[in-house]
Amino acid sequence: MKNSDPQSKSNIYQRYRRLSLGTKILIFMAIGLVAGIIFGEQAEVVQPLGDLFIRLLMMAAVPLVFFNLVAGLTSLSDLRSLGRIAYKILIFYLFTTVMALTLGLSIMHLLKPGRGMELTGEVKETIGQVPAIKDVLLDLVPDNIVQAFSSGQIAQVVVFAVFLGVTTLLLAQKQRQVLQKIFDVLAELLRKLVGLIMHFGPLGIGALTASTVGQYGSDIFGPLALFIGGVWAAQAIMVVIYMILLILLARQSPFTFLKKTAPLYATTATTCSSLASLAVALDVAEERMKLSRSVYGFTLPMGTQINKDGTSIMLAGVLLFTAQATGVEFSLASQLTIILIGLLLSTGSGGIPGGGLVIALIFVKAFHLPLEIAVIVGGIYRLIDMGGTTINCMGDMVGTVIIDHSEKKLVHNKITDDS
Repeated sequence: MKNSDPQSKSNIYQRYRRLSLGTKILIFMAIGLVAGIIFGEQAEVVQPLGDLFIRLLMMAAVPLVFFNLVAGLTSLSDLRSLGRIAYKILIFYLFTTVMALTLGLSIMHLLKPGRGMELTGEVKETIGQVPAIKDVLLDLVPDNIVQAFSSGQIAQVVVFAVFLGVTTLLLAQKQRQVLQKIFDVLAELLRKLVGLIMHFGPLGIGALTASTVGQYGSDIFGPLALFIGGVWAAQAIMVVIYMILLILLARQSPFTFLKKTAPLYATTATTCSSLASLAVALDVAEERMKLSRSVYGFTLPMGTQINKDGTSIMLAGVLLFTAQATGVEFSLASQLTIILIGLLLSTGSGGIPGGGLVIALIFVKAFHLPLEIAVIVGGIYRLIDMGGTTINCMGDMVGTVIIDHSEKKLVHNKITDDS
């Protein structure tokens, strides 16, 4: 018996090693779920392991985005290709964000979770102001690119990468080929780094799961439970919309898509950070989805900054929740204004854990509503943010698959016409 035990343990370990990353993550998420239920708030002791995983991903995210984007742009044949990809993905992101805001408003109108809610909590008078469009546009352009890298200003890094990539396309072919090889090697190096970090993923994600369940397991009753359920329902409907768009515009099976992109959603749900998850998204696009780098290298980083469908659902939900709790009714014209301001504000949530909550405070203040509800929602925000970040990143990936399909179809048609 004693001789068989080490052999048995060795067999179990070998079986575990042969499992896919997605399966390993699911196993540790299940362990974390059980641990959170059993130990409650004591499970927060493992939170540092999850925080370490997020930090490692963030460490790789910004340089990975930069070199992947520049490598993708330098592989394009001309500037027209870049312009075509840019306007296609912008139209997709605009459409889905409007859909998400409308969906959030509709669900909250239907469920009315704010009725009977008592307003409590401390409120800070100065939260912020709705940014002007000119300020949003100016903030996209870095005045110090080193500072943009060091502070993780992903939008500014993307803008700099686009300018550098476009300038590279204007060089002579011989010079461009040299730079393209350098950027390709650096992009590959950083993808390897992400692959190394993801070996720690199951443990880090399991720790985050245990901590989250232990901390928030008892805070989902009454109106908050209805609010959370409404947001989750809207997020589920948004997934259905994505799958329909995949079928109609990319001719791809939703089951295949979800299976291949599963590791991404395990990361988004536990890190609650679009930026931290971007490194995984780029790896999934390259290794599992086999998408064109010239497409995903541009669309995924852009989506991380401007495409926030999950955040948009949350913004609409918090605003309506607050309005219902205070007896405020919005007219149709007011709801159109909500959608327009929501489009503007959703781009400013930063792609970091809790970033959407700050934007929600600004959103509520913009419509002169009391801020207590946003304070209350802050207590259970992570439960919303898990799904919201997942929706954000899923939308980026769906848009990328659709644009990739469109570009490959365009190339195929051109080859057919030439022949």
